[in-house]
Amino acid sequence: MEDTKFYIGIDPGLKGGIAVLNDGGSVVEVDNMPETPWDILGLLGEYSGRNAVCVLEDVGHGIPGQSSKATATFARHNGHLEMALLALSIPTEKVTPQKWQKVYQLGSSKGIDKRVWKNKLKAKAQQLFPPLGKKVTLSTCDALLIAEYARRNKL
Repeated sequence: MEDTKFYIGIDPGLKGGIAVLNDGGSVVEVDNMPETPWDILGLLGEYSGRNAVCVLEDVGHGIPGQSSKATATFARHNGHLEMALLALSIPTEKVTPQKWQKVYQLGSSKGIDKRVWKNKLKAKAQQLFPPLGKKVTLSTCDALLIAEYARRNKL
């Protein structure tokens, strides 16, 4: 068993992402959300049995204003993520956006346009991970910040 610990951060939306940091804070991997359950299993399978933990953003209430079809699609996708992590025996903690975002002292997203808030999160991820350059996108920034939350809290 290797000594390196891996921190997996997942923003579960279809336009979300998955990021993996090592215990030193270096980015091991950062990807847009895989498109299929098999792709999810393949990506996460790289960390099975490798001293990895995962923080999965807990957005269990869906997105306000979303259609019932979109909500069902999101729930099914989130289930694919949870089942892959379970099948791979990767310990997982669900954390609300409010909890992980609080660590970065960016204030509250209440009353702020969603795009403006997402750009604020992206800027924070770019500040923390400057070598990534253009790999920090609106799709991957939350996953990077969630993985860093896990690392800072030694989950």
